[in-house]
Amino acid sequence: MSMHFGSVEIGDDVSRDAPIRLDVAAKIAFPDGSMGAKGLRKERDKGNLVTEMIAGKEYVTLAEIERMRERCRVQRKAPDLSGARKAARQTDHSAAKQDGSSRTAGNDPALALAMASVMRLKSGSQPTSPKSTSQRATATVTPIRSK
Repeated sequence: MSMHFGSVEIGDDVSRDAPIRLDVAAKIAFPDGSMGAKGLRKERDKGNLVTEMIAGKEYVTLAEIERMRERCRVQRKAPDLSGARKAARQTDHSAAKQDGSSRTAGNDPALALAMASVMRLKSGSQPTSPKSTSQRATATVTPIRSK
């Protein structure tokens, strides 16, 4: 059986590795017309399709289109409700090694020095004025009446 595309006739004996112009290759590989030369160029630009430039014309092989389809194949995701991810997670944290240093905060001299500085700053400064006398000044308060 041979296929006729414009002035080009493609027969069953066309090798998978024969260079074919992009528009013709798209019609062969996607007979429903859902892909054209423009779509193949987009896949080329994304790195999914390898093409050849010969005498200023762009060619592709049917074998390369098959490889492109494998690269573009969508992997089915596992359903979130299966519990597979949750079951794979490590739940026994007591035996697991903790991240970071094994030193505790109480053994760190730099931390102890910093904490001492914080405590000094929190305690406040010494008063600069003399203590108040025990005698209190008395005053008369006169309320102001509003009109």
